Formats: sequence, C-alpha cells, structure tokens
Amino acid sequence: MFGPWYHLYIRIGNSPCHLASSVKVARPLAKEYSTMSDFYKDIVASTGIYKFYLDGQWRESTSGKAVSITNPSTRQTCFQVQACTQDEVNKMFDTAKVAQKAWAKTPLWKRAECLHKVAALMRQHAQPIADCLVKEVAKPAKDSLTEVIRSADLIDYTAEEGLRYLGEGQLLNSDSFPGNPRNKLCLVSKVPLGVVLAIPPFNYPVNLAVSKLAPALMAGNAVVLKPPTQGAVAGIHMLQCFHAAGLPAGLLSLATGRGSEIGDFLTMHPGVNCISFTGGDTGISISKKAGMVPLQMELGGKDVCIVCADADLTLAAKHIIKGGFSYSGQRCTAVKLVLVAESVADALVGEVAEGVKKLSVGMPENDCDITPVVSESSANFIEGLIMDAKEKGAVFVTGDYKREGNLIWPVLLDKVTRDMRLAWEEPFGPVLPIIRVSSPEEAVAHCNASKYGLQGCVFTKDINAAIAISDAMETGTVQVNSAPARGPDHFPFQGFRDSGIGSQGIRNSLSMMVKTKSTVINLEKESYTLG
Repeated sequence: MFGPWYHLYIRIGNSPCHLASSVKVARPLAKEYSTMSDFYKDIVASTGIYKFYLDGQWRESTSGKAVSITNPSTRQTCFQVQACTQDEVNKMFDTAKVAQKAWAKTPLWKRAECLHKVAALMRQHAQPIADCLVKEVAKPAKDSLTEVIRSADLIDYTAEEGLRYLGEGQLLNSDSFPGNPRNKLCLVSKVPLGVVLAIPPFNYPVNLAVSKLAPALMAGNAVVLKPPTQGAVAGIHMLQCFHAAGLPAGLLSLATGRGSEIGDFLTMHPGVNCISFTGGDTGISISKKAGMVPLQMELGGKDVCIVCADADLTLAAKHIIKGGFSYSGQRCTAVKLVLVAESVADALVGEVAEGVKKLSVGMPENDCDITPVVSESSANFIEGLIMDAKEKGAVFVTGDYKREGNLIWPVLLDKVTRDMRLAWEEPFGPVLPIIRVSSPEEAVAHCNASKYGLQGCVFTKDINAAIAISDAMETGTVQVNSAPARGPDHFPFQGFRDSGIGSQGIRNSLSMMVKTKSTVINLEKESYTLG
C-alpha cells in the first residue's frame, strides 16, 4: 500500500496491531516520553478537567467552566473538558493563520514524514484512545481499537497519496484552443486553502477527525478541530499524537465547549477558509450561513437495501444484520430500511430474524453486539419511531420492545408502511424496518423519494439488473451484494440531496483541501516543440 513502507506487528495490551515502519519513522520524535502516563500527563489539568489545545500547548480555559461528558452505559459523568471562550477561539485562528504560511512552504516530503510519525504514535498509543471511545460513546472495545488502527492507516495512506497527487502539476499550451497561436504557457498548480475547520461526529470521533486532519495538513493547511462533546476526550488523546510528532505550534488547535457559546462563532468565523463537517441536520444550518466558504459535508442518510426476488437470501440476511445493527445502528451507512420483493419476503424475514436473535446485548466493555445508544435523547427519539410504527400496525418479528436506560434491544419490524415515520426518518439506533414491494421499480421510487441520498445496496444474482438499479438509485454510492460502507477509506464517499455536499475519500479530500492556481507565461514569439 505504501510503496517502500512495510508493516511490523506489535502488541498493545492484548490486541495485535500493525506499525508502519521505515527509516523515516524510526527517526527520533520531536519530543521523547519515558512512559505512557508521561505521554498524556500534559492533557489533563490538576482539577481532572481535560485541556484544550492552542499554539502548541495544552491549556486551561479562562472561562473557568467545564463541559461534562456522560458515559452512555452508566449515564454518569465520565470526563470533563474545558469550555473555551470566543476569545480563545479567536487566538486559534490568529495562530493558525501565521503557522499556515510557514507550513505551506514546507516541502511535501517533510509534511508526509510528519504524518507518518503521527500514525506510528497512534498505533503505539492506540489502547488509551480506544478506552476513551468505550467510555464516551459506548463503542464495543474491539471496534474501538479497530477505529484507532484504521485511522493510523488512513494517515499513512494520505501521506503517500498526497506526495503523488499534490506533487502533480499541469502545463497547458495556448494553441489547443481555436484561433490562438502557441505563445502562452499556463502552469497549473495546487495551493492550500488556508485554515480548515474540522467537525467530526460522535460515532467515529477519531476516524472521521483524522479523515479531515490528514488531508488538510498534507495539503498545506492549518486546522482548527472542534470534536463532538461525546468523543472529545478520545479526540484529545488522538491530538496528543500530532503534538508529540512535532507539528509546528499554531498549525493545529482543538476547541472544546458548548455549541451555544462557540458553535456558530466557529462556523461563521472570518478566519475559516473551509469547513469539513460530518453530522446531522446541523450541517444544513451551517451550509446556509457559510457564504463563499468551501464545504465538505456528510449529513447522514436513510440507506435502503433492495432485495430482489432472485437474490441469495442467506447472503442478503447476513449483510442486513451486519449493516443494520453494527454499532447499534449508529452509523451513517447503516442499513436503515429493507425493501424486499413480496415473493421472497417471508423467507428473508425469517433468516434475518434468526440472526437478530443471536446478537448479544450488553455493555461495550464486554464487546456486545448491541450496546447503549449515545444519549437518553437519542434513545427517546428511537423509541418514538418504534411506537409510531407499532401504533400503525407494524409487526414485531423478534419480540416486544425492550429498553433499559440507553440500552435498546434490537428491533426487527415487518410490514412497515409508507405512512410510518420509520419509512422515512433516520433512527440511528438498533431498529430495522422492512417494507414489502411488488417490483424493483417500486423500491427505487421509494429510495428516490427520500430527502436523503447517501448510500444504498441491492441484492440480486443478475448483474444487468444490479447495474440498472444502481443507475436508477439517486444515492452517492450503491453496493452490490453487500451492505453499505464508508470504506475502504480511499474510495470516493459522497451523498446526494440532504446527505451532503462534496466528496470524501483520501484523494477526493486532498482535492477539497486545495484550490487551483494558474500562472500564465506570455512568450514574445510562438514556440513549437521541435519547430
């Protein structure tokens, strides 16, 4: 994957992970730490409140206030973070603007070298970051560690891809356009945007932060990171890896605080040159206020799964269960609605039901399949959707609805109808509605009537039908015979309609983080090769 870079395997705790290693990564880091606790000691104040990051230093806010983070499993406070002031946000953009000018002059290979150091540190310190994910967002322990390692891989890949993509320019000759002689040379290059505001969501607070940070930094930008409240401490631990890798002071900042106090202030700040946001309807509000600022946004989806009459039902059921209930359905790319041909509906529902019954329900520390959703308000919203479907006649396939606190047992609903909220709204929880359809055309029509258009999938043995259905579905990605998924991280990832603006994926994100610059050389005489 990384050309001359090779992989070594190490163990962090009891979990295997790989370490990208080379002569470059093996060089001494900017700052040495003797122990794991020493590595993290600067990020926590004496009060136990986690600090924010400004101008290369971990700091306590002058506000004297803190924001509490609730453990979804215990519903008790597990961490506290600083409540940054608007003045501190201003300083972040001031220092970022200065640091970015120098960083833009840093050779690409040096930027890549720095990112490789970050990736190595993230693998070395993966377990503490993963432990935060378990506590903050109730992500199963094994999935939490996977997210961190995947993020390190993404950083390495971005560094290598950035060397290739950002190092490519273009030379245009004027005589290719009618009526023009060959007396002008246009040199086309890629230049940084300036300061990028990165706002990741709670469900992947490390991976979706890194998917913004790495391309932005590799492209020569500075970054102000606003982590989600649930996931902020994992983000702080992750950012310490960037700090320890020796990034120039001011190039990267991290702001924690209440959205009511610094949310709009951040997104409407005159120092912002690009906003990369992943989340929900808040993104639509941001986009309306952003003006001329370039936007990269992924705003969720109502990903449909179309199961045709000729589909391999065992394969479809396997992917529906994984796609619908992985991380308790709290994924933008989760299967959120199944549209199945009436002739095979009974058989499919039976197979899916058997799989759902085998899902383990419990705490994330125990690596259960279904863990508590992120908050009580989320659980209440999900419950409202389920009760609406129940009142309108949906069939509970796997037993009655059950909830304890934020923990909701998996719900499989058959014979859902279009007048039910679950036919259209995104639950972001462990509930899967099934609608029976008479034809693929009916399924596609329902898909395209949604305000969302992130991903979808189709199960069929007929490749011609698969392509025809994919072409007809108005979604950013269509998976054939597999559940929706964001990765691999170098694949393009985008949504239509209310699901987003712009495209992600490593090269696409690198492209989003630069603007085109043309330099035209006007020659005194026409010049022809070998003329």
